[in-house]
This record gives sequence, structure tokens and C-alpha cells, in this order.
Amino acid sequence: MMGSVKRHQGSLLNPPPSISARKTPPIPSSALLSFRTDRQDKPGLSCLPKDQGPREPGGFSIMLPLGIGPWWRNKLSPRWRQLSWIACWISLYAAETLPTCPFSCKCDSRSLEVDCSGLGLSSVPPDVPAATRTLLLLNNKLNVLPSWVFSNLSSLQRLDLSNNFLDQLPQAIFGDLANLTELQLRNNSIRTLDRDLLQHAPLLRHLDLSINGLAQLPPGFFDGLLALRSLSLRSNRLQNLDRVTFEPLVSLQLLQVGDNPWECDCNLRDFKHWMEWFSYRGGRLDQLACTMPKELRGKDMRMVPMEMFNYCSQLEESSSAGLEVSGPPCTKASLEPVKPKPGAEPEPEPSTACPQKQRYRPVSVRRAIGTVIIAGVVCGIVCIMMVVAAAYGCIYASLMAKYHRELKKRQPLMGDPEGEHEEQKQISSVA
Repeated sequence: MMGSVKRHQGSLLNPPPSISARKTPPIPSSALLSFRTDRQDKPGLSCLPKDQGPREPGGFSIMLPLGIGPWWRNKLSPRWRQLSWIACWISLYAAETLPTCPFSCKCDSRSLEVDCSGLGLSSVPPDVPAATRTLLLLNNKLNVLPSWVFSNLSSLQRLDLSNNFLDQLPQAIFGDLANLTELQLRNNSIRTLDRDLLQHAPLLRHLDLSINGLAQLPPGFFDGLLALRSLSLRSNRLQNLDRVTFEPLVSLQLLQVGDNPWECDCNLRDFKHWMEWFSYRGGRLDQLACTMPKELRGKDMRMVPMEMFNYCSQLEESSSAGLEVSGPPCTKASLEPVKPKPGAEPEPEPSTACPQKQRYRPVSVRRAIGTVIIAGVVCGIVCIMMVVAAAYGCIYASLMAKYHRELKKRQPLMGDPEGEHEEQKQISSVA
């Protein structure tokens, strides 16, 4: 048995003379033909021979042994090369069509959706596929986002950053998202917005900024968002809005502005005009309930009659007539206290130097107070005059009575000619 094995091995190790006569010297390992593929994130993947390009990490090589003799090499080399090229291109296609999914996230290759919600992330995963169309990052712990975090996601259409701890957004964070159609920023801590934050997202249709700390919107923030259809500004700290800021939203259909501390004064009058025009063309708007002044608390701003804002035009006329003075911008420190009126509780009012900060006061109440004061003054003067007249009448009556008594005492008895002569003299002198 052992002898037969040795003979068999010898036959394999010692080929027949026809083959052994054509033996070639040993081929060094450097003479092996190699093909490789490079897996990169950018296009340009290629299959290169080993000696035609540098070897980068992530590539693999297919080794073709050339030291088995010229005859075997001539027989197997063409077929082996074909198989090598086929394997190389298959690997390239797999690298292009099957991108890697970020760790712990869920990816859907059909809808190109990457779901990384509820994972407690403090930063956006760096390996999000470039072809992603929907990226869900809600319910995490994101508080700071660098400006380049979405720079490679040019195909992104929907981005959800709700329920995080974001307090500020860089100006250029959405600069490369030209295909963005939906942006969710609900329930964060955003207090300020940059004017050019959404200038590079002209296809944006849905924007949710509710439950944040926004106290105002910068002028021109919605410029260029001609496709915006729904906007939510609920549960912020907005007190007034500018009509000019919302005029570019020609496609807007739904606006939510409830649960804000609205001050229904002159600063909101122009926005009331815009709301009426928005409702007239079919737009949907939730309730804009006033919190100040007390007379309008809880009332919908749309139901407040425009006659309540007639005093605003008077303030504008007075300010344009005699208060056009150059000086520092109007601040709270520039408000001058008004002296309290007699008989009324002292109540500080802003000076006319800052008409835009004046609070709403119902016209009827002011007129009533003025009428009461004027009526009191007039009544007091009349009463004083009546008292003086009564005293003067009493004094005059007493003097006349005393005069008549003395006159009667001096008159002579009836029938006395001298007395009659003196009486006629007195009458003639009086006449």
C-alpha cells in the first residue's frame, strides 16, 4: 500500500518526459498577476493590475499563479482572467448599490430611508449613505450641529430633528440640501434663527418650528420659499409678527400660531390685515388668542374690530409731526414716566418718543376719564359761584332791610306839611 502511494506521488511529482522536457525554472512570487478593486465613497471605482496603481485600504486582489508551466499557463490564463474581471466588476457593482448602514440605525434600500431615532445620539452618524432621501434623527440628545454635517447629503428630501436639545443652528447647515422638501425642528430649544438659514432650500414645502423659544422672526427669513405650504409656529414666545415677513409665502395653505403670548396692539395691526387676506384666499389659520391688553384677553385677533386700532394712526401722525428727532434707538430706559393724574391711580405709560412700544388703551375708557375730570372741575366752579352769589344776595338783602328800617324811623307823622315837603324833595332827588 505504501509502495503504491509512493509510486503515485512519484508519478505526480515526476511528469512524463513530454512535459518534463518543457520544464521552466521556478517563478518568483513577484511575477504573480494581480487584479484589485477599490471601495470608495466617490465614483471612479476601477479594477487595476497590481503594478498599475497604488494599493489602498479596502481593496482586494485576485492572484493568478504563473509558475505552473507554459502549457498550463496558456490553457488556464485566458479563462482565469475572464473570471477575475467578472468577479471584479461584480464587487464594484455591489459596492455601488449596497451602501453601508450606520451602526444601530435602520435602513430601507427601497425608500432610501435611514432611521436613527431614539438611540440617544449626541452627534449625527458620519457614515450616512450619500443617496439617502429620508433621515430621521428625532428623540436623541443632539445639542450642537456643525455646519458641514449634511454636506454630502445632496439627495436628502426629508429631515426630522424633532425632540432634541438644539438651541442654535449654523447659517450654512442646510446650504447643500437643495432638494429638501420637509424639515422638522419641533420641540427643541431654538431661540434665534439666522436670516439666510433656508435660502438654499427653495423646494421646502413643510416647516415645523413649534415648541421652541422663538421670540421673533428675522425680516426676510421666508424670502425664496415660494413652495412652502405648511408652517407651524405654535408654542413659542412670539408677541407680534411683521406682515412683510410673510408676504413671500404665496403658496402657504396652513399656518399654526397658537399658544403664543400675543400682544394685540399697534405692532400686530398690519399682521391682522395679512391674516384677513390669507383667510380670504382660502388659507387655514388656527386661533390667535390675545393675552394683552386685559380688555382683549382670550379673544381671537381676527374677531377684534379694526376700530379698536384707530388710535394707532393718531400716534403715527403725532410722531411724524413733532417727534422726528435724531437720537439713540428706542429702549426701555428711554421711557419717561408720566405724572399721575389727581383722583386716579398712578399708572406709568410709555412716552410718545417710542410710539411702537405703546400699549393698547380702549378709547372709551380714556374719554370717560377725561369727561369725569372736566365735569368735576366745572361742577366745582359752578358750586363756588353759587355760594358766592348766595352770600352776596344775603348781604344785599340785610343791608336793604336795615336801610328801610332807618328810613321809616325818620319819616314824620301823617299830615305834617314839612314832612311831606321833605319827602317830595327826597323823591325828586331820587328821580
